[in-house]
Amino acid sequence: MTKRVYFFGKGKADGNAKMRSLLGGKGANLAEMTNIGIPVPPGFTIGTNVCDYFNQNDGELPPELHQEIDKALSQVEQVMNKKFGDPENPLLVSVRSGAAVSMPGMMDTVLNLGLNDETINGLAKSTNERMAWDSYRRFIDMFGGVVMGIEHDDFDIIFGTDK
Repeated sequence: MTKRVYFFGKGKADGNAKMRSLLGGKGANLAEMTNIGIPVPPGFTIGTNVCDYFNQNDGELPPELHQEIDKALSQVEQVMNKKFGDPENPLLVSVRSGAAVSMPGMMDTVLNLGLNDETINGLAKSTNERMAWDSYRRFIDMFGGVVMGIEHDDFDIIFGTDK
């Protein structure tokens, strides 16, 4: 079976700096920092082999990918003692693009994936209400811009942050 998802956390990583072509620059560096003991928050990298598969199979993802992602997400949940989608103790995830060679104009980061109308109150209880709502605003703005192609200026008007 081809490995596609590479976990890093708790001082151990499935990858390392030499795997740049497979993990991308960010993924390889996060794995390496984890391996040398730098306290990196846990996460996982989806290998570039998934992009290759997607391009070679008319936009289809490998059938096992969702299971591999679920396993890695479960590992992150365990390390963080939080659960993705849990209204009381939500795990928030950042999604970042990467490649072996940095390419300007690639997909931007989406922060705070996991926040929604049900999880916002759990985050507010564990942090504070202002931080929770600002995090939700950032998620909506980033998801809208990166995933849905909505101009950030449209959100500035709605959020009252336009100048």
